[in-house]
Amino acid sequence: MINMNYFKDTFCEKTVLITGHTGFKGSWLVTWLAMLGARVIGISKSIPSTPSNFATLSNDLRIIDLRADITDPQAVKDIIIKYQPDFIFHLAAQALVRPSYMSPLETFMTNSIGTVGVLDALRELDKSVVALMITSDKVYDNVEWVWGYRETDRLGGKDPYSASKGMAELAIRSYVESFFNLPVSNIRIGITRAGNVIGGGDWAIDRIVPDCMRAWSTKKLVDIRNPNATRPWQHVLEPLSGYLLLAATLSESNLYHGQSYNFGPAADQSYSVAELIDAMALHWENVKWADISNDQDHLQEAGLLKLNCDKALFDLNWQPTLTFQDTVKFTVEWYKHYYQESDGVKEVAMYQHAKSQIEYYSQKAVSKGVSWAR
Repeated sequence: MINMNYFKDTFCEKTVLITGHTGFKGSWLVTWLAMLGARVIGISKSIPSTPSNFATLSNDLRIIDLRADITDPQAVKDIIIKYQPDFIFHLAAQALVRPSYMSPLETFMTNSIGTVGVLDALRELDKSVVALMITSDKVYDNVEWVWGYRETDRLGGKDPYSASKGMAELAIRSYVESFFNLPVSNIRIGITRAGNVIGGGDWAIDRIVPDCMRAWSTKKLVDIRNPNATRPWQHVLEPLSGYLLLAATLSESNLYHGQSYNFGPAADQSYSVAELIDAMALHWENVKWADISNDQDHLQEAGLLKLNCDKALFDLNWQPTLTFQDTVKFTVEWYKHYYQESDGVKEVAMYQHAKSQIEYYSQKAVSKGVSWAR
């Protein structure tokens, strides 16, 4: 029997609004919350990829699926006022570094102004609401430290994506201090920063795992532009468990209202892109890739980025559940399952597989004694 009682007690029959619910993280969060018995309202501009994890799962999900542009503050406000959510998870974003160079204005509008729109809508609500604002580990001023960044370290952002997320954090801080700063405030805000997330159902362009899966599924070679870059790889369910835990904690107390939290893998779990590919190759046949790091055509990217998650451990008793090897195996098995299923039964099969992975992850958390799996 899976022990998710704490999350069930918090979210069952509660109205949960998720922006960006059709994306990679959003679709997994929708699935998990549906398993917990929540009433989920989703706001997204579109389904962002083909294939799509959300499109594969949506027929089996208990969700009100709405289309609205996060940069349209009135549309967002109208939806929030209409549905009166108990919880909001703001994930809607232009989430990729390289596209931010091609469309910087869209990136700033989506990530910065979109966040302001959600915050401003909260001012119109008279009921108690917990709102989690999901930003990024790239909000930090990355100077290639070998140790992890703490929540109190300086924010920065050289590329448009990173800068847009830093701007969003400034806006969040402004709204917390200006409008939601009284002890009796009905709005409680949490801020989350996560590292490089991988897992089944990610179909974004220009991301290492989906790029590899698409190429290898047709026995093609994949070009790798920065194989020596080191990242804190973690499975998508890891930060989601942190988001759910922080939201549940805020629903009980305002002690951590307005605070930010890193959710990343253990300190010794940073691996290079090449090491990630080698680990994936253990679970997939006919792996082929080429190092194109000497190409002059690719844009500058950080070589090293790590998070320190001591605050989440100390305040929330949160810790990651999966090892790097578990994370890679979990991820590749999802794609193998996807490609093995015929189109006629794929939707049912992938929904059941997603549920089984959440249940397995929860079992691992129970055995590890993490705080939410009690």
